[in-house]
Amino acid sequence: MSSASHHEPGGRHQSKKAAASGWIGSALEYYDFFIYATAASLVFPQIFFPSSNPTVGIIASLATYGVGYVARPIGAFVLGHWGDTHGRKQVLLVCMFLMGISTMAVGLLPTYQQVGLLAPALLVLLRLVQGFAVAGEISGASSMILEHAPFGRRGFFASFSLQGVQAGQILAAAVFLPLAAYMPEEAFNSWGWRIPFLLSVVVIIAGYVIRREVDETPAFAEESQHGQVPASPIVEAFRLSWDDMVRVACMALMNVIPVVATIFGAAYAVQPAYGIGFHKDVYLWIPVLGNVLAVLIIPMVGNLSDRIGRRPPIIVGALASGLFSFVYLYAISIGNVTLAIVCSLLMWGVVYQGYNAVFPSFYPELFQTRTRVSAMAIAQNTGTTITALLPALFATVAPPGSANIPLTVGAITFGVTIVAALAALSARETYRIHLNDLGHRDAVPVPKPDYERMRAEALGTAGA
Repeated sequence: MSSASHHEPGGRHQSKKAAASGWIGSALEYYDFFIYATAASLVFPQIFFPSSNPTVGIIASLATYGVGYVARPIGAFVLGHWGDTHGRKQVLLVCMFLMGISTMAVGLLPTYQQVGLLAPALLVLLRLVQGFAVAGEISGASSMILEHAPFGRRGFFASFSLQGVQAGQILAAAVFLPLAAYMPEEAFNSWGWRIPFLLSVVVIIAGYVIRREVDETPAFAEESQHGQVPASPIVEAFRLSWDDMVRVACMALMNVIPVVATIFGAAYAVQPAYGIGFHKDVYLWIPVLGNVLAVLIIPMVGNLSDRIGRRPPIIVGALASGLFSFVYLYAISIGNVTLAIVCSLLMWGVVYQGYNAVFPSFYPELFQTRTRVSAMAIAQNTGTTITALLPALFATVAPPGSANIPLTVGAITFGVTIVAALAALSARETYRIHLNDLGHRDAVPVPKPDYERMRAEALGTAGA
């Protein structure tokens, strides 16, 4: 379709193709990111950080997970600038190649027993490259889908980028499941864990084939044609939208929920030092089942946000998932697998999606087209960097053998979700604002359709 008013960019809008590209690209790229997260919880403490004190190994391994996020603000500045000056499509291809190559390299690393301290040093280096690459993925994919989507449907279409992320997590855990279940532990720790990393060659091939088929967005093309692409989008982002960037950074602290569910929760459940004793293959089903449910829930919540607004689902999802973290951690502490799975389904698969399904449309809608990728990337990755340091903090303040681990970690988690909810509450609503007006503080929302009146008029016309 090519028609548009001055409030909407002209050109060809590839809504479905852009959403499909965002979904598949995010799934492939986050498969890479989350196989590292899974391995950091299940095997890296033993093969890269051996120690007579198991607590030290757990903390060190979880810290390398956080190191990947340390590189994300740097990647956000570089890749955000690239996305706002060279286009959404170009930055997504760059992200894909960097992530795929660095993940394959992890699968080729020697262990601590083979090369000593060089092994964890190389692991940290590759994790930094991963973090750098992933920093531009969600902001680039969300902006591309948003700018291709029709007015009134941006929430629904943009949610597919996060549905792809959840699918990538399912794939990451699903690849580990048969390996953990059927391989002898010695073989798994020796070479079996490398298989998922080496399979990342699929990312490089499939990702390129998929993303090259999508046109640049009409909004960015229009900016380019009119000579409005900024030379320094980062400077303009801070000048025009610093307060909304702070809000996004605070809302992005909601990453604490997947951290608790899939990182600290995994270490808490399966590491012998904690004394819980969940078998690895049993625990791996928890995030799989939660994410399967999330894949079903996300487009429904995205569609809901096109009707009631972006803020209500985010606020409710933040507070409810924070409260569920207490029960989820308690279920693990008493070794109740059934209760842990049920709580995961509720916390991670249902209520957290109130936030997770909506932020891909809400974040980019807070910013103008000329600074959209930079502003979202920098703000979001700042928030997620903070939360990625939490697993090591949790393991420090609630180490193996300490009392009230669920209460301590749950209280920190709930406090963080309160901050995110307050940030959403303070933001302006965006779902009824035209694309070219987004990011402008004087933008006037389009009135919601009066469906009852329209239905009555239709019935009256039919009766006549």
